Amino acid sequence: QLAYHALRGVLFALRDRLTVEEVFDLSAQLPLLIRGLFFEGYQVNGKPQKYHADEFLARVEHELRASGGGNAERAGRAVLTVLQNHVAGGEIEEVIGELPKDIRRLWPDLTPR
Repeated sequence: QLAYHALRGVLFALRDRLTVEEVFDLSAQLPLLIRGLFFEGYQVNGKPQKYHADEFLARVEHELRASGGGNAERAGRAVLTVLQNHVAGGEIEEVIGELPKDIRRLWPDLTPR
């Protein structure tokens, strides 16, 4: 349950910070079930939202509370690592390129797979 809420929190925080075009590009790389979760409640109006790492992590923390809580930064880094390992490298680089530096620091080092 904790992993589900960590995934959901990071996907929502990431999704809302990206441009609509990049959201759809990234979603094409996700498995169907995860893609459905990614788009749950998504509204294209007002996107991308402008926020930094503190709000990104607050959004993850809010979602983690549904499963009893947890370390938002650690959960965020874990989910971002999974995304890095399962989404094409070029797409990950595009996603990271749209993020402010303080959110980028949460992402694991980009090393060849």
